[in-house]
Order: sequence, then structure tokens, then C-alpha cells
Amino acid sequence: MAHNAPGRKARPLSPHLQIWRWGPAMFISIMHRATGNALAVGGIVLLLVWLGALAAGPDVYALFQLIAGSPVGLVVLFGISLVYFWHLVSGIRHFILDIGAGFEVKGNNFWSALVPVFAILLTAAFWAAILLR
Repeated sequence: MAHNAPGRKARPLSPHLQIWRWGPAMFISIMHRATGNALAVGGIVLLLVWLGALAAGPDVYALFQLIAGSPVGLVVLFGISLVYFWHLVSGIRHFILDIGAGFEVKGNNFWSALVPVFAILLTAAFWAAILLR
């Protein structure tokens, strides 16, 4: 129901929610915004904590390393890296759409479905490189 001034006829809300069906492209587009926000908030907080620990001296930095190397810390770091790679791959998809390619529904859905696959593969390769060095 729309909000109108008194005495005005009620107009319906925008029909986009009634006519669009959920699909891979819509999900990936929403996740692109969500991962961008997660990186902006969580990534910057993590970066600032790391820099603060580094600036505070060896004892505080050793505590940071202990926490970051704990199982919970590794889960957080893994999550941040997965969010980063998801946003990166999704951003490349959005760039291709911005240049005018890939708007056909079948192709758009195909490339949208590949975003999480590539994000997971890149995250796995990143962590394999770190853990197997």
C-alpha cells in the first residue's frame, strides 16, 4: 500500500516485486552489494585492528597473531577472503554487463551461476598457497 497525502488517490507500489522472479542474476547482483558492504565494514575493521596491533608493539602484535591463527581467527580470515573473491568475480561480471555484453537471459544466468564456483576455487587456491608454502 502506498503512502499518499490526505485526499489523494492511493497508487500501487512499483510492480517490480510482483513481476520479477528470483534467479541467479538477481541473487548474484544482491550478493555483490552485500559482499561490498561486508568488505567495507568487516575488512576495514580487520585492517585497522591489524594496523593498531602492529603500531602498539611486539606484545600486542603477538596477541593479534595468536588470535588470527586460532581456529576462530582462521574462520574469520577465510570468510573475509571468500567475500573478497566473490566480490572480485562478481565485479568482473558486472563490468562485462556495463560494457553491454552478457544481457541475454541464458548467458547471464550461466555466468551468474559460475560466480560462486570461481569465488570458491580462488579462495581454495589462495589458502592452499598460504598453507602449503
